[in-house]
Amino acid sequence: MTLTDIISSRFSCRSYSSAAPSEADMASLLEAARLAPSACNRQPWRFMVIGPDDTAGREAVLASYPREWLATAPYYIVVCGVPAEAWVRPHDGHNHIDIDIAIATEHICLQAAELGLGTCWICHFDPARLTVDLALPHGIVPKAIIPVGYPAEGVKAPAKNRKTLDEILLKR
Repeated sequence: MTLTDIISSRFSCRSYSSAAPSEADMASLLEAARLAPSACNRQPWRFMVIGPDDTAGREAVLASYPREWLATAPYYIVVCGVPAEAWVRPHDGHNHIDIDIAIATEHICLQAAELGLGTCWICHFDPARLTVDLALPHGIVPKAIIPVGYPAEGVKAPAKNRKTLDEILLKR
């Protein structure tokens, strides 16, 4: 597949097969994240992989975002940031942690799409609860949860409903 094909095929999967991705596939997702660019190459991210046999980890994720569909994913990648390690723009003090995390997260999602795996960005969760339940070290903040697995039988990417280029292109 070309990159355009991968981008076009990626969608937010909310129903997963019981078949778990291989360890090699999961490792390739993390490698894609590791290679992501970050402001001043600070790489202010950490990743926690929660697999099918990690009952306590799965319960922590589901307690922070209790959705029935989420329980169908065999894996979760909890994407965390370390704000103290992120680059801060000197002009206004803006910490780039969220931008760096977003780039790494999308690298994971695009690599998953290339492998035929489904993912979904989840940012609507209780970060305080997840931090406590996963016993995250001080200074490490959960930013996103990515469920990972094969889409359930019959689940396909819906038609993309995107604004036109004219709607999003700013002109001088």
